Amino acid sequence: MENKGKVLVVLTNVEQYGEDPGQTGLWLAEATEFVAEVTRAGYQVDYVSPQGGAVPIDPRSLKKWYVTEEDLRLRDSWDFQKRALTSSKKPEDISAQDYLAIYYTGGHGVIWDFPDNQALQDIALTIYEQGGFVTSVCHGLAGLLNLQDSSGHYLLAGKQVTGFTKWEEILSGKWKKVPFITETEAKKRGANFQQKFPFQSHALQDGRLITGQNPMSGRAVARLLLEAME
Repeated sequence: MENKGKVLVVLTNVEQYGEDPGQTGLWLAEATEFVAEVTRAGYQVDYVSPQGGAVPIDPRSLKKWYVTEEDLRLRDSWDFQKRALTSSKKPEDISAQDYLAIYYTGGHGVIWDFPDNQALQDIALTIYEQGGFVTSVCHGLAGLLNLQDSSGHYLLAGKQVTGFTKWEEILSGKWKKVPFITETEAKKRGANFQQKFPFQSHALQDGRLITGQNPMSGRAVARLLLEAME
């Protein structure tokens, strides 16, 4: 299959809720569903994390009602095990000019290591400023919160976006464990935050910004991105 270009997938290195010992990490389907869609369409993916190296998987995301056989096959593949879960790239290993889009996955861990990582912000802004796409799903929106253009304006300001909602955080039982609510912080930065009913697939596009609401939305984000790129 012809290689149409490259997409950068961002993963978390955080495996617990701050000082709380409860386990978290990547929400598996938020990566695997997106990767399956874009690779089938002929795009290559690379994996990066704030620190590089090992990426933990949130054990709750492996429960049978959250994953499909396709998700598990991709997780168990040599490529995903090696390049995503064991030896993800560090931001300094990335040349942003090589990518058509960047995709921020979720899982609660990203709340701690995505928002203030300047190296990742620089990569995302370079991709965006060269005409590429900035995308996220669920808590991955946290990686977009502090993106600012050369004039100091938040990238989210005035944009229609979605991400994990306050109600979804409450229903998940984790709202007391996280340092902030993703929806609330997006609104503080001027985002026009949109949502549908909790835990239903929902993704939307505003220009070259594409966001998904919850763990059920990774495939929808991928499909919007593919339509936009093609």
